[in-house]
Amino acid sequence: MGLFSFIKNAGAKIFGIGTTNPDDAAKAAVEELILEKVAVKKLTKTIQDLQLQVEDLNIFIDGDIAIVTGLAYDQATKEKVVLVIGNSKGIALVDDRMEVEHTEPEAHFHTVISGDTLGKIAKEFYGDAKKYPIIFEANKPMLIDPDKIYPGQLIRIPIPN
Repeated sequence: MGLFSFIKNAGAKIFGIGTTNPDDAAKAAVEELILEKVAVKKLTKTIQDLQLQVEDLNIFIDGDIAIVTGLAYDQATKEKVVLVIGNSKGIALVDDRMEVEHTEPEAHFHTVISGDTLGKIAKEFYGDAKKYPIIFEANKPMLIDPDKIYPGQLIRIPIPN
């Protein structure tokens, strides 16, 4: 899939709030490394908790860039892992290097803007607002309520059969 851009400060918070002394570059670098390691652990746990099937999952964070590798069960799982990582506050770019065990067509992606609803997005992509459950289901378990999406969030839009 490649590189995915995200809005760095729009996602769920995974990085802790840290104060750094601007005069102490070494201290700031150590703190950033610790935050990145904590973020990797939180993201890995989230992916496991969501029961997304990825063998040999490896996430590396460098600043606001995340690199992810592993073998995803299917394309939908791969895309959901990218979204979990990218829709996290502090991540601006996900370099997807995962492979897929069971291939299928890639979904479209949509960045939520102010005023969007899943119905409005369904109308845009499928021509029918009542097809919003397709989009909701495609983004589960990351979405727990079809009315709870936020501007800047990237969501999957499955290609209709």
